[in-house]
Amino acid sequence: MFAAAGIVILLVLVFGGFVMSGGALGPVMAAIPIEMTIIGGAAIGALVAGNSMHELKGLGRGVARVFKGPMYSGQDHVDAIALTSRLMKVQRAEGPVALESHVTDPQNSAIFAEYPRLLAQPALTNLVCDALTLIVVSSGTLDTHAIEDVMDNAIRTQLHEIEEPAHALQNLADALPALGIVAAVLGIVKTMGSIDQPPEVLGKMIGSALVGTFLGVLLAYGIVGPLAGRLKQVNAHDSQIYQSVKQVIIASLHGHPQPLVVESARSGLPPAHRPPLTDLLDTLRGR
Repeated sequence: MFAAAGIVILLVLVFGGFVMSGGALGPVMAAIPIEMTIIGGAAIGALVAGNSMHELKGLGRGVARVFKGPMYSGQDHVDAIALTSRLMKVQRAEGPVALESHVTDPQNSAIFAEYPRLLAQPALTNLVCDALTLIVVSSGTLDTHAIEDVMDNAIRTQLHEIEEPAHALQNLADALPALGIVAAVLGIVKTMGSIDQPPEVLGKMIGSALVGTFLGVLLAYGIVGPLAGRLKQVNAHDSQIYQSVKQVIIASLHGHPQPLVVESARSGLPPAHRPPLTDLLDTLRGR
């Protein structure tokens, strides 16, 4: 919502300020379709040339996330801690065998069923289940540091996947000013071919060419660049949930008491979604 509102504010104030200064929007509006065809076509071509279909689909999903906001809500972050804590409690109280049915078939697990939003996220579910499956198949004999290394590697891979769209957007933003210059140069070439025309005609042609430079800079620094920055913020917010579940699992395997286990995960939550420790402990005791 804020991304869309920001773009509207940008366009209204930029073009409104131009009109207030005495500028005529007519010539600008007339030039925009042609200049956007050149700049947009070059941008799309560059994206297609520089990315596979997988990355292009990821870019589309990434742009959608900019406008939708973070995938995980504050309650999801709390639920992730609660879910993982409950699974580790089963492991401690009943042993790895009792944990097996939950982590090998989470879709039919009574514990996972209480968190349908998390169960619908394969990346998060797989991170939890894969780590706990290692505990099950090793009968709890694996070194805790080895499990932590495996989880760190899985998290790095997942973060790389979700960060690629932001990198692609930022690369596009970096390229747009130059693509605007390409459109402007083509306009100047066209103008030079009509050098015998009267000054008022040449003036319009030069003005149209300069719209290309204007659009390239505006798109880069006013729209695409900020969208890339916002997507990085959304990714950072969502990625913390992976660190939270890792902290619960590793702290539990180290044998820390539950308050310390919960706090190790809670302290890493985004401040806006970080509940008081006592509230979170009460929630866990109530389940």
